[in-house]
Amino acid sequence: MGRRLRALEESIGATLFQRTSDGFVLTDEGQAMYTHAVRMEDEALSMQRQLAGSAGGLEGLLRLSCSDWFGTTLLSPVLAEFADLHPKVTVELLTDPRIYSLARREADLVMRITPFDEPEVIARKLVTISYGLYTGSDRWTPQAGNGDGCRLVLMDTAFGGMPDVGWARRVLPNATIISRSNSREVQARLCAHGAGLAVLPRPLGDAIPSIALVDLGEQPPSRDTWIGYHRDLRRLPRLRALLDLIIERIARD
Repeated sequence: MGRRLRALEESIGATLFQRTSDGFVLTDEGQAMYTHAVRMEDEALSMQRQLAGSAGGLEGLLRLSCSDWFGTTLLSPVLAEFADLHPKVTVELLTDPRIYSLARREADLVMRITPFDEPEVIARKLVTISYGLYTGSDRWTPQAGNGDGCRLVLMDTAFGGMPDVGWARRVLPNATIISRSNSREVQARLCAHGAGLAVLPRPLGDAIPSIALVDLGEQPPSRDTWIGYHRDLRRLPRLRALLDLIIERIARD
């Protein structure tokens, strides 16, 4: 990359970056060029999306993004059915926590718990997910209203603002946090192995026979899941086919 930057600076006759001990800093000339480069990249990506969106036929690649548990529990049966219906379409499912960009075509279809506010994204609420408190061991069943003697498995600190975390800390303020994870699947397995209580999406928790719901007289807050795609892909046949099937199978349930 360093050689390419030097070659670029030599070709235009200007210094674009100031080299410092902390890394590269744009010069005034570099900032001016960066503004044009961003517009060039946006136009190139727009051209790619429009060409992809006008492509006919039910074949090619579709890249999806969702959370780990959603992909495993709710989406995988739909994708298996879609594979039988449209065997020439390859579906790539990304389940890591990062937010993928629809504008950059990092993903073609995204499912997430936060609404889309990008003006170029076509989105709708897909489904409302109920949550429940689960246990895999009678040792951690609350014996008192304040959670004395209980252990909790929660989202990691980066997701400490999630509604289910706040709910668990409020209804069981004296419970000990024994483990944290950004993966609902991991939380569910820890719960199943008896590590502690876990607040889980009902479709995930109810599918694990070795854990059971705990009734505290108050349910954890539910969460909406939204689905969105870039408007330039609205006429892409394979995306429309998969979107319709996801809505039919998941929103209906």
